[in-house]
Amino acid sequence: MGVLSGLEPKKVFEYFEQISAVPRGSGNTDRISNYCVTFAKEHGLKYIQDELNNVIIFKDGSEGRENEEPVILQGHLDMVWEKNPDCDICFEKEGLRLKTDGEFISAEGTTLGGDDGIAVAICLAILDNSSLSHPPLEVVFTVDEEIGMLGATGLDTSSLKGKKLINLDSESESVLWVSCAGGCKADIYFDMTEQQNNLPAYELKITGLHGGHSGAEIHKGYANATCLMGMLLRELSQDSPIYVSELKGGKMSNAITRECSAVICAESFSQERADSFISTIKAIYMLSDPDITLEVKNTTAQSCFDLASSTKLISFMASMPYGVIRMSDEIEGLVQTSLNPGIAETEGNKIHIGYSVRSSVNEEKYELITTLEQMAAKQGAAVETGGDYSAWEYKKESPLRDKMTEAYKELFGKDLEVTAIHAGLECGILAGKIDGLDCVSIGPDMQDIHTPNEKLSIPSTKRIYDFVVKTLEVL
Repeated sequence: MGVLSGLEPKKVFEYFEQISAVPRGSGNTDRISNYCVTFAKEHGLKYIQDELNNVIIFKDGSEGRENEEPVILQGHLDMVWEKNPDCDICFEKEGLRLKTDGEFISAEGTTLGGDDGIAVAICLAILDNSSLSHPPLEVVFTVDEEIGMLGATGLDTSSLKGKKLINLDSESESVLWVSCAGGCKADIYFDMTEQQNNLPAYELKITGLHGGHSGAEIHKGYANATCLMGMLLRELSQDSPIYVSELKGGKMSNAITRECSAVICAESFSQERADSFISTIKAIYMLSDPDITLEVKNTTAQSCFDLASSTKLISFMASMPYGVIRMSDEIEGLVQTSLNPGIAETEGNKIHIGYSVRSSVNEEKYELITTLEQMAAKQGAAVETGGDYSAWEYKKESPLRDKMTEAYKELFGKDLEVTAIHAGLECGILAGKIDGLDCVSIGPDMQDIHTPNEKLSIPSTKRIYDFVVKTLEVL
């Protein structure tokens, strides 16, 4: 008996549990891609698997509907790997440790991967159900969405005949997303000069932050641990020159950094100044991040980076931009432009700061990239950009949107909210590849995605499954 046995829809949660047992972090999608291929073979379905690990599975229309225009269902196979410091799971080798309270599903100490594993599970359950009424289906599973939508960007769509696409990568059941921001990655590299260390060494750890999705939650005002570390190091350098030996904070550019650690070398360390800094920060973020903590302990470091390169790094980190830059003038409450430094890591003699930049206005996105390039250049750092994707623009006429709002009202007796989202979705990329594509995005209620607190609503998942099934019936 699986952990999710007895939950409804049975097939959806059966497949979700199987998917959760397969390691599938971004950049590690071979096994989950092959799992989908095995599913297609076992069910006698035509499929395509490309060199990127994208998978497309085709199913004929149900009886009497074989000659209708196909509908595309789409989600991504990869997930964000984040875990609590005390969690001993090895993501590369182990599946997730699922748990449920009957209302929500979560994972012990790690992200759940409901983003976007639940989309895959819903699609597989639909493909596995021979009793449904539906047009021909083209089910598209992309990879590496979380690190720049690389799978969607490289997907060959020539085999797809559908002009209606339902993306299942949203986290709010009652909302139909019809537009999203564009985005880009900006990777900043500091060339550091290494030297032998003869000074006392200290390990600093800032932990306890909320974290979250830099697209869906950037407006909530959560602190970024790497930014805080930069400001802390600048404060400490007022008492004694700081030589950075190691920096580590965050693994995904689109996840708000929950913790950051640094090993520094200095002639002296002011615990009083460090405590004062954290006290001030806790007061500023008392509502959004009440559990911010700083741990300081003595350590050893055989080498460190010289003062010049350390000072340049600290100067950049202490002032690097983060958060909401501009809100939309057209849609109340919608973030228009933002950025997030989600990666900080030591790579040999380099320090890497990885940014996710988002905007629904392409000119503002590129302006932010230019700002980062100029700031980095002042400190002698280089910037590499990639994963650039355009915004998904709102369509005034959308038969798919109209049908789905009607179906939702019929099923649940209430209106479906139609709006835009700041987080990036693959709809924009796919709409750019398929002429005349009519697409929307939906998904069940989820909380705290991209963090170990991630939860997936069980009853909401059932309603979304029923909604998709109903939509396929009436299209």
